[in-house]
Amino acid sequence: MIQPDNTTFVVLSFEGPDVYSQAGGLGVRATELCRSLAEAGFDTHLFFIGDPRFPGEESLYNDKFHLHRWCQWISSHHPNGVYDGEEGKIREYQTSIPMHVVENIIRPNAYKGKRIVVMAEEWQTTSTVINFHNTLKGLGLRNWVTILWNANNTYGFDKIDWWALQESCTVTTVSRYMKHIMWKERLNPMVIPNGIPHRLLEPLDNGVVKRIQDIYKDQTFLVKVGRYTPDKRWIMAIDAVAYLKHLGQRVCLVMRGGMEAHRGDVLLRARTHELEVRQIKVADPTFDNIINTLRENRDADVVEMDFFIPEEFLRYLYRSADSVLANSGHEPFGLVGLEVMATGGIPFVGASGEDYAQSFQNSICVETDDFREVAAYLLYLQDNPHFLDKIRENARHTAWMYTWERVLEDLLGKIEFITRIYGGKIIP
Repeated sequence: MIQPDNTTFVVLSFEGPDVYSQAGGLGVRATELCRSLAEAGFDTHLFFIGDPRFPGEESLYNDKFHLHRWCQWISSHHPNGVYDGEEGKIREYQTSIPMHVVENIIRPNAYKGKRIVVMAEEWQTTSTVINFHNTLKGLGLRNWVTILWNANNTYGFDKIDWWALQESCTVTTVSRYMKHIMWKERLNPMVIPNGIPHRLLEPLDNGVVKRIQDIYKDQTFLVKVGRYTPDKRWIMAIDAVAYLKHLGQRVCLVMRGGMEAHRGDVLLRARTHELEVRQIKVADPTFDNIINTLRENRDADVVEMDFFIPEEFLRYLYRSADSVLANSGHEPFGLVGLEVMATGGIPFVGASGEDYAQSFQNSICVETDDFREVAAYLLYLQDNPHFLDKIRENARHTAWMYTWERVLEDLLGKIEFITRIYGGKIIP
């Protein structure tokens, strides 16, 4: 049986907790997964492309969570983040990590009778997983190690040697939607969902919620947060705002994106609709400063927040808004929707990887790419406010079911199954 005293975890991910190491949701997933394993008592090692200015190794959470910042000598020549110099980092990662982990983690733990679970994330680590498998077989240590590789998205699928990967490990993914996509590659991955940290469920100050809601008390207040990519359906959101305004509604969309090229398309679409767009910056993003800046710009149709938004303030935005538009067309899991649910907010989600969503029960599911669907549901909720309390309550309950503590129960059970069915040293 897998327990903290007989199992050690090794997580391989390009992204991690450093700002340098984050480009999307993967860094959050890897960090929170490892943190939850460490808090459950497991020795956990995260190998990621770390900030070259930070220590190469660092231990947290009573020396249970071990950070290993890899490829720092390459990153020092590529200051623009984790994927700057990506090809060189992949080569170094796949070459140097397997033997380092074997000699410094696997051998010592195997001698103590411990099982080692290696979990790798995304296409950049597939060659490392294959090398791991071959190295362990050559050293006679493969039976001590359970290896999983996880797909969070379809990016890079064309670069993967699927046959070699399946020979090397058990393939997993984050939703039934992704599982069905991967059937096309003749794969049948196990589904282990994403989770959210327990802290996102902590109570909010109703006074702060009211301060934000009072800014928009006579208009429809919408929020959208995510990367500027077409998959996130930014254009659909802008069209819905324009349509509502055409119907005589007062609307303000507060949005936060990235620096992706699609940003230009989004802003152009807003201006084509003659929506007033304001870009706001807050040098010192305290709650008071952000709220005051939002109040000063409440008469704009679209407000783009061009600054770092603290996680805690995002929670208040999610809870205060009439709805949060997480209306992606292709979403492997849909973490933002779940984060909104944790606050008791009203998320509009897509209909792809959001396995947790039940329309008009804990969220609103957008089934088409027609902007009028978003507008119609917003108007329907305005006319039927009795739905809101039920959705908020059910949303919170759903979020509780997807905390990392709950996800770990699923993960550990499946690792037990993988080990027993597919061979390996069984821990009694």
